[in-house]
Amino acid sequence: MNLREMIDTERMRPIQWVIVGICVFLNGLDGYDVAAMSFTATRVQNEFGLSGSELGVVISATLIGMAFGSLIMGYLADRIGRRPTILISVAMSTVGMYLASVAPSVLVLGVVRVLTGIGVGGILACVTVITSEYSSRRWRGLSIGLYTAGYGIGATVGGLVAVALQDQYGWRSIFLVGAVVSTAGLIALFFLLPESVDFLTTKRPANLQARLEGIARRLQMPKEAAAASLQMADDQRRTNANSKSGPGIGRLFHPTVRRSTLLIWAAFFLTIFGFYFVNSWTPRLLVNAGMTADQGVTVGIGLALGGAIGSVLYGLLAARFAKERLLLVFLLLSAAAVVIFVFSAATIAIAFLLGGVVGLLVNGCVAGLYTVTPSLYTGEVRATGVGMALGIGRAGAILAPVMAGVLLDAGWTTVQLYLGVAAVLLLAAVAVFFIRPQQREPGTTDTPIVTGVEVR
Repeated sequence: MNLREMIDTERMRPIQWVIVGICVFLNGLDGYDVAAMSFTATRVQNEFGLSGSELGVVISATLIGMAFGSLIMGYLADRIGRRPTILISVAMSTVGMYLASVAPSVLVLGVVRVLTGIGVGGILACVTVITSEYSSRRWRGLSIGLYTAGYGIGATVGGLVAVALQDQYGWRSIFLVGAVVSTAGLIALFFLLPESVDFLTTKRPANLQARLEGIARRLQMPKEAAAASLQMADDQRRTNANSKSGPGIGRLFHPTVRRSTLLIWAAFFLTIFGFYFVNSWTPRLLVNAGMTADQGVTVGIGLALGGAIGSVLYGLLAARFAKERLLLVFLLLSAAAVVIFVFSAATIAIAFLLGGVVGLLVNGCVAGLYTVTPSLYTGEVRATGVGMALGIGRAGAILAPVMAGVLLDAGWTTVQLYLGVAAVLLLAAVAVFFIRPQQREPGTTDTPIVTGVEVR
């Protein structure tokens, strides 16, 4: 067997779990960053004298960058590799957080938040693919669930840091702490993160044999597996030369995957809209409902903790149930939970508990999207496909805070806003309902990565 087949079918080796752990950390940076903006929103608004709409634009600045980062960096990863793209993205995110900690005006803050977002978007597009490609078929759902849980872990840490530091050191200290942690992570990534096997066999760099043998050693797999992967790369090159195929956005609309591409885009846009509304605005809206700023942050921490649990829960269930149908169930339950939350969160204790349930279900939905999407595409365009889906999702993330701020200024109540989010999640469920497994694209030797039965 070649490296790809051994990764798919054999037990997960320790180094593979280390790679998953790296991916969890990287997604945690995303969670921390978004939480930092959410938990500091009230103080940022007060310092710069912003209206609800203006605050929504500042919150969305990061998400605008994430949209561009997912689109551009995902495509770049299929050109130059997952590893260098991740290193570049983490560096951009780190610089952005350092600059946010010293931003002298709201305009500068908005600009550097866009820079941070480009880095984070690139991280997500590549890391989702790396997690899928280095996980076995049996545990791929759990690996992506753990990876997705990193968001909740990072957001929880962001909330704890905000509670501990904001009163004494101000909101800028939250971004400074994130920048320092990100710097340490960047150094560790340089030594620990491997390149994607699928990328190497597709692009065939000059030192391909040595790099495949190096990965085989790290994975404790026989040297013969690297030789088999080299032969597969030769076969792939000849097939691509005959079919004149190559990486590109147009490949996402091949008849075998066109339907899935459009449906997953719709599901991403709608689900991420709901996800970012809940995570970005809940602490602020609870303050409007009569809670203190610290109580709003506490409920935000409940959302993050529930989110970490929900991502892992989805991953465990995905090992036993069809991932698309499981995602559908999570979306339906999320819509119901959002409605219950807004009508029942009368006290801090109840709000914390129900916030945890909402976070559990909504983050489970995101884990589901991350699990389903890589399985739709071959390795040659996998990062492009995931990056495009994430970019479309970020459009929903951008729209959510802005629309919430506009509607809030227009007189919408908290109840009306949350009911609208529930309706959006129901529409996402409709899109997921019509996704069907796709056959591999004719003229390629690669097959989509799936969690469950291999698509032939």
